[in-house]
Amino acid sequence: MSEIDSAYAPARGYDDVVVTAPVTVPYVRRSEHGAAWFLGRALAGLIETSGVAMDSIDGLTVSSFTLHPDSAVSFTQYVGSSPRFLESIPTGGACGVIAMRRAARAVQAGDANIVACIAGDTANASSFRELIANFSTFARDYVYPYGAGGPNQSFAFLTDHYMRTRGATRADFGKLCVAQRENARPNPLALFREPMTLEAYLASRPIAEPIHLFDCVMPCAGADAFLVMHRRRAEKLGLPFVRILSTIERHNAYSNDPIQMRGGWLMDRDRLYAEAAIEPGDIDFVETYDDYPVISMLQFEGLGFCPEGGAPEFVRRNTFTIDGSFPHNTSGGQLSMGQAGAAGGFLGLVEAIRQLIDKPLGAAVPNAKVGLVSGFGMINYDRGLCSAAAILARP
Repeated sequence: MSEIDSAYAPARGYDDVVVTAPVTVPYVRRSEHGAAWFLGRALAGLIETSGVAMDSIDGLTVSSFTLHPDSAVSFTQYVGSSPRFLESIPTGGACGVIAMRRAARAVQAGDANIVACIAGDTANASSFRELIANFSTFARDYVYPYGAGGPNQSFAFLTDHYMRTRGATRADFGKLCVAQRENARPNPLALFREPMTLEAYLASRPIAEPIHLFDCVMPCAGADAFLVMHRRRAEKLGLPFVRILSTIERHNAYSNDPIQMRGGWLMDRDRLYAEAAIEPGDIDFVETYDDYPVISMLQFEGLGFCPEGGAPEFVRRNTFTIDGSFPHNTSGGQLSMGQAGAAGGFLGLVEAIRQLIDKPLGAAVPNAKVGLVSGFGMINYDRGLCSAAAILARP
């Protein structure tokens, strides 16, 4: 056990708290509606799906990149909500697990009875340009002077380094993208459902070498949401739910590494599995944050599914399809569904809930009882700063 692991205080489990009512506001390529509209539709979807009245939702977490100049507080006025627990969670691709984690602790502490966790963004002619122009001073200072802007250049930097040091090839990344497209085909909400071959992936046009077109998520508009509450409340409401076995959260891990080759999952994964009382081999499916395929590989390594540096070989020996070995990103992930801003951090978690209550958007993972959801967010030039993961199970 490492020094940092031995310093952990005994953790309190989540036995009395559950997650339920997964909701997706269908993604669209462009919209003139603002982020508040999509977040409001997500909240309305939770009320409709669960039968819970607005006045009974006394906790709220909000994640959005494009809600500005509004905030989580002003959003409560927009929708007529009056929560006694409120969190704004600006952690990008890690926000889903973190929202669930903090909501569960609020319910356990009695700070709220029912917490609505919502994430969403709009996408219009100016939203993405404004987002990348103001995302971080690191990106502005280190990338913009070279005539580049946005995440593609930063992830090209990470991908190139990973390929040179780990022996990964474009075909390895392509295998993940093709498998996710296959998983997306029966999903009516995926923006990309047409079949994709490895040949088509390899022949796609370059965006920022070594990244090509199908390595990149497509920005879109939409929202995702779920509810967190006590188990007995969900049972009384007749809502299907999933159990939270364990969660982890870490920020700015391994800050002395010259470039990101690992994330915070590696620091905390022993605790993740110990609290859940399972091993990586007990997981039936995995949902990783997949804005670019290299990040999924980092998560495979960091979460212990293969040794550090072993993800390329791990990819070569698994299918990642729902009906094959190591089902991964079973809705198609962001690379096939699209990235609705901060909702991208909720997508995998919402899909995992659906799989475990037998209401997947597309195909079901056969006999799935336990799923792992991993998040990664806030790329800051040469690394992502936020990592999180959760293990969920059927009742």
